[in-house]
Amino acid sequence: MNYSPWLHRMARLTAGATFLLIVIGGIVTSTESGLAVPDWPTTFGYNMFLYPLSEMVGGILYEHSHRLMGSLVGLLTVGLFVALLVRDSRKWLKWLGLAALVAVIVQGVLGGLRVTQINRNFAIVHACLAQAFFALLCGIAWFTSRDWRQDTGEPLIEAAQKLRRLSLITTCLIYMQLIFGAILRHTGSRLDAHLLFAFLVALHIFLLARRVLSVESETHRIGQSLSVLLLGLLVIQLMLGTGAFFAKLTAFGETFATALTVTITTAHVAVGALMLVSSFVLTLKIYRFTDASVVVGTSASDTLVTE
Repeated sequence: MNYSPWLHRMARLTAGATFLLIVIGGIVTSTESGLAVPDWPTTFGYNMFLYPLSEMVGGILYEHSHRLMGSLVGLLTVGLFVALLVRDSRKWLKWLGLAALVAVIVQGVLGGLRVTQINRNFAIVHACLAQAFFALLCGIAWFTSRDWRQDTGEPLIEAAQKLRRLSLITTCLIYMQLIFGAILRHTGSRLDAHLLFAFLVALHIFLLARRVLSVESETHRIGQSLSVLLLGLLVIQLMLGTGAFFAKLTAFGETFATALTVTITTAHVAVGALMLVSSFVLTLKIYRFTDASVVVGTSASDTLVTE
């Protein structure tokens, strides 16, 4: 089936709305507004969509906005799944659309259980699944792009296997870092693991970016811009992480204005999400545009000899 600009825009819109939802969720956690609305799926007994705007103040504003944005993301995900069924012929992509639909439903239920059961574990799982869901949507957005449908052209032969392994490890490390970040935000524990994975993530992003940039002359499709973006996000994230540490975990943070603390901690969550999806899409591009013979066990040197 031919490239569909409309389908690609739908996927990007859904991913963009999900990112905004993660930002609002970060504000909810940073302002400790997660239980500002004590009931679910209603809001103080009202139908969620009919709650008076005049009553949306303080923590209620943040929490109820999060619910409304979650509902919008759910509707967009349903629309994306239907669009994939109608406009795309790839069965595996339809299954990914179904996975996204199931994930957004589970995510909504987890958010509700966080309120009704007053259990921080649900909040942690809710936060971690949100990041995975965002990555999945960004993957779908790339799969529906014109770039994915282009011919792979001259494959990258040298260092393909190392690139694949390094990119996959980097993405997994970033996700683990986000998990420990969620635990730290909701419980105040496991700072040690969070800092350890911060070091590992920084090291692997540097190594990945260096390797990608070094092979750029052999293929333009691997993702030079994504690797540079990932490096930039890493620098910003390290600064935000340092600011969040002082703001939340030291006595010095008591001198910070509340708005500044909320901004730093929320931005820390948002940039972490961008790092995950940047690394994830870069990994997808590497697997897409590297030599397929490496996957079946043919070494780069053997390939060169046969040529």
